Amino acid sequence: MALIDVINFRKSFGPKVIHEDVSFYVRKGECLGLVGGSGAGKSVILRSLIGLEKPDSGQILIDGVDITPFNEKELIPIRKKVAYAFQGGALFDSMTVYENLAYPLRAHTELAEPAIADKIHHQLAEFGLEKAINLYPGELSGGMQKRIGLARAVIMQPEIILYDEPTAGLDPYNTKKIQELILRLKAKGVTAILVTHDIPTAMAVCDKFAFLKDKVIAEQGTIDQLKNRDNSLIQKFIEGNIL
Repeated sequence: MALIDVINFRKSFGPKVIHEDVSFYVRKGECLGLVGGSGAGKSVILRSLIGLEKPDSGQILIDGVDITPFNEKELIPIRKKVAYAFQGGALFDSMTVYENLAYPLRAHTELAEPAIADKIHHQLAEFGLEKAINLYPGELSGGMQKRIGLARAVIMQPEIILYDEPTAGLDPYNTKKIQELILRLKAKGVTAILVTHDIPTAMAVCDKFAFLKDKVIAEQGTIDQLKNRDNSLIQKFIEGNIL
């Protein structure tokens, strides 16, 4: 059974149709690379998976439950299960790294402060970020901000993580660190969707791909399937021969 199942998803903003009939699924423990040209609407799909956008029609099933009719209160348990790693890290500038990681724990759990502190120290140690604990986002590099944002996204131990361009603008060192973090979470059984233009990272961490083009999923399959498929659209996209 798929942990994420998007069925006949349609979305428009006013007269502009973004998606017409998008369907794909992700099984537990898989990482799906959602790729396509700029403006194809990849982030719109990610935002819809946690209820930040509502489809015009179609279904979004998370662990077998259609979340499309859910109101904000009903979405709270879904957002505990599905973490969103925003492109820019989305840290609170006025809070230290410690306070940023404490925020979701204080808002959504009954943990006492000593238990919150233990979880934060453990999470930062796992990500190799212990020295940043008392720094503010403005004191961090772009790569560090993204890694801290990822640490905050996973501190609630979600079943699913949605990565929105996690390596965009990063140097090779920080790109490799992000790849390692994604693979470490994948090894723990976390299910994921990775939206990216960074094809080497996608190839390193994804089990399969879905290629978004002309408002639909034009092609999808595992890496092995795509390599053995004649005239693969995703292969052409990877090689820079198609937008």
